[in-house]
Amino acid sequence: MGCLCPKGFRGNGLTCEDINECKERSACQCDGCSCKNTWGGYECKCKGDLLYIKEQDTCIERSGSKFGWFLTFVVLAVVVGAGLAGYVFYKYRLRSYMDSEIMAIMSQYMPLDSQHNNEASSEAQPLRQTSVGKF
Repeated sequence: MGCLCPKGFRGNGLTCEDINECKERSACQCDGCSCKNTWGGYECKCKGDLLYIKEQDTCIERSGSKFGWFLTFVVLAVVVGAGLAGYVFYKYRLRSYMDSEIMAIMSQYMPLDSQHNNEASSEAQPLRQTSVGKF
C-alpha cells in the first residue's frame, strides 16, 4: 500500500513531481488563452477584456452583452416612467380630489367667507327691521 500524489502532481507515491499542464497542453486549450504553470496547478488568462472559466475551459465577455444593457435600460425606463406617472396622478388628479373633500368637510364646521357673508347679510337685515319697528 503506497501513498498517492496530490492533484497536480504525479509519481509513485514516495516521490511526486509537479505536472506541467501547459507543456502537456492539457489545460487552457481555448482560443485566445495563455497558460502559466504553477506549483500543483496552472493559471489561464484570456486576451483583451475576456474572462476565463476554468470548468468549461473557455473565455467569455467580462462586460456583458449589449442586449443585456439594452434590457436593463428598458426596465429602468419603465420603472422611472411608472414613478413619474404616479407622481403626476397624485399631484394633479388625486390631490385636487383630496383638496375638494377637505374643503367640503371644513365647510361643515367653518363656513367659508362667501357662505358667511350671504348668511350674515340675510340674518342682519331682519334684525334691523325688527329692532327699528319696536322703537
